Amino acid sequence: MRVDETLSRYSDWTYAAAVGVYVLALLFSLVEQAFGRRVRPVAARELVGAGAPAETPAETTAETTTETPTGPPGDEQARTEADDQDRRSRAERFGRMSVSLIVLGAVLHFAALALRGLATGRVPWGNMYEFGATLSLAAVVTWLVLLRRFPIRRLSVWLLLPVVVLMFLGGVVLYTTAAPVQPALQSYWLAIHVLAVALGSGMVLVPGVVSVLYLIKVYRPQWATRLPDAQVLDQVAYRTTVFAFPIYTAGVIFGAIWAESAWGRFWGWDPKETVAFVAWVVYAAYLHSRATAGWRGGRAAAINIVGFAVMIFNLFFINLVVAGLHSYAGG
Repeated sequence: MRVDETLSRYSDWTYAAAVGVYVLALLFSLVEQAFGRRVRPVAARELVGAGAPAETPAETTAETTTETPTGPPGDEQARTEADDQDRRSRAERFGRMSVSLIVLGAVLHFAALALRGLATGRVPWGNMYEFGATLSLAAVVTWLVLLRRFPIRRLSVWLLLPVVVLMFLGGVVLYTTAAPVQPALQSYWLAIHVLAVALGSGMVLVPGVVSVLYLIKVYRPQWATRLPDAQVLDQVAYRTTVFAFPIYTAGVIFGAIWAESAWGRFWGWDPKETVAFVAWVVYAAYLHSRATAGWRGGRAAAINIVGFAVMIFNLFFINLVVAGLHSYAGG
């Protein structure tokens, strides 16, 4: 099938524009993170308690809590407080602009994938470049949904950082010219299996990042005065994983069905299959430990981070270094 070079070029341009908008959103979010209101420091034992069941109270302050000024009242103090309030208000405006830029970036990001698909006449996740772009879009959309439910806007800088890095590597190192996929991938399972894996992988990027921030919040509270409540971070990581796990599970199952159709067996312990299964086991252990053993807080966050690390290992090392039946995915 002939590739539409014009649409392919437009796809590349919108992809680059999306990366640029994400970088700008990251910088705006960084301003809010650096100059926004601090969360009042609390004792370490109170923070550790934030990992307890939901009924246990966590920090007694919200994200918008400000430090109480000390000292005798006076004009100079009033001016200082007014300047400080004005600075924080400006930082929050930067945070709101950051969210608007993330939405714009997501629209451009989606347009880049859509144009790529139209240019090639197939689904736009047939190689590593396209898979990484789809995964990143899933992570960004997941984050925008979470922003409507949790007070975590100032964490956008930490979510955008891996997304920008992944998209930069995709556009520079993993970029592949638009072309039809190899015969081995010309199956309707490409649209089903790879999409499910990309969505699940992109969604678990969010709890992976949030779990790292949770551990910082609990064990290094002096570094985390501008992070949200530890219990909020724990809930964001858990609820996102609960939603992402069935999608990722479906992707693994669809892959086994496709393998039986293409290679005559459901499972062959190919390196990518094996590491994908390891990641599935880790996330299953995370959800099971929370549901049955009541593991929350630091131990649950550590398991979630391990699962995230396995996913990253599978995405880069297994796909790009180790030879296997899935090696064509890098082309």
